[in-house]
Amino acid sequence: MPKAPGRWAPRVAGGVLALALVFTIAVTTPWHLIDLPKPDATLDFTAAQIARQNAFRHEILPWSTASWVISIVVPLLIGFTPLGRKLYDRLGIRPWFLRALVLVAGIALIANLLAVPTDVMAERISRKYGLSVTDWRLWVWDRGVNWALTALGVSVLVVVLMALAKRWKQGWWLPGAIVTALLVLGVSFAYPVLVEPRFNQFTSLPAGALRNDFMQLAERDGVPVKDVLVADASKRTTALNAYVSGFGSTRRLVVYDTLLKDVPPAQVRLVVAHELGHAAEDDVLHGTLIGVLGAAFGVTLLRLLLGARMGDPRRTGTVVALVVVGATLAAPVQNLVSRKIEARADYHSLRLTNDPRDFAAMQKDLAVRNISGLDPSPWRYWMFATHPTPPERIAMGRAWARDNGGTVPPLAKK
Repeated sequence: MPKAPGRWAPRVAGGVLALALVFTIAVTTPWHLIDLPKPDATLDFTAAQIARQNAFRHEILPWSTASWVISIVVPLLIGFTPLGRKLYDRLGIRPWFLRALVLVAGIALIANLLAVPTDVMAERISRKYGLSVTDWRLWVWDRGVNWALTALGVSVLVVVLMALAKRWKQGWWLPGAIVTALLVLGVSFAYPVLVEPRFNQFTSLPAGALRNDFMQLAERDGVPVKDVLVADASKRTTALNAYVSGFGSTRRLVVYDTLLKDVPPAQVRLVVAHELGHAAEDDVLHGTLIGVLGAAFGVTLLRLLLGARMGDPRRTGTVVALVVVGATLAAPVQNLVSRKIEARADYHSLRLTNDPRDFAAMQKDLAVRNISGLDPSPWRYWMFATHPTPPERIAMGRAWARDNGGTVPPLAKK
């Protein structure tokens, strides 16, 4: 049985983890790639396209913002008031860890159900603008699966930490930090094969000129790609997208079937080159490393805030609320890093293809099709934007052309 570290140990460990986290973010994040001209949506988007984007966001943002507020406020109200302890006491389930599991799932379910009206309104607006094509049965299924996966992950984490705190009153944070870090690592590794198939079916891109072009592009880039998968996203949306997930043996390159149906091959090639940039830089692995350090740091903060009280199951709601606070506060930093990583993948795409004109046209077409925000308010940009705005991405294409002896003319008339 290990001895509980002294009171100074979690403070020192927290400080070391904070420094490691800051150092890792500072070193692995591409802060500057190229000098960009000032983004200007009016250069590349027509007045009608800008008006449509503004109208869509004017209609949908109040509802999506309300859903986000509900997802935060509900856990806080339950966890930081006597209501959390009362709910735990009234469940009457034994043993304690089952009661804690049910309470965590219940908090997530309450938030989910309270957000149904606002989410329905947001879905109706997405359908009005032709962005969503999912039927209501699939919409409910997706919400249920998302709730189940979220509740399972958070409840397992909370119960494991509480069990460790029951076993080691003061020293629980050390094994807790290790277990939490391993959980983040495991989820990131297994996500492509355990979670993604719950929402989409994946098939190999059929043999042909397009597949051959992708594989040759990957070979020239020095990125080992065994297969390119196509997700049946068209059953839910008309949006265009592609992504890389997992690392090591679970890494996969996925394109939406909508992308293959409606986008010129030259633009699809640029999208794939962008995703190859993520693979070449091991962005998923780097993001996982930051997540591992952040999770371990979060456990040390729980130790400093709750101490031995972490072992009290009646504080389950409080722990959930603290997790929500931590995730909310971390979001702006995560998004900042994500935007820089995405910009590097754009830069990689330009270097690999040397096709800034098609790059700019692709970014415009994606933005118009996905009704992407062209000029979000500063707080929305920091809290929610995981990618640069379309005008920022087009500005990168224009900067690349400028530095390599070319030009990208304004696209607004096209």
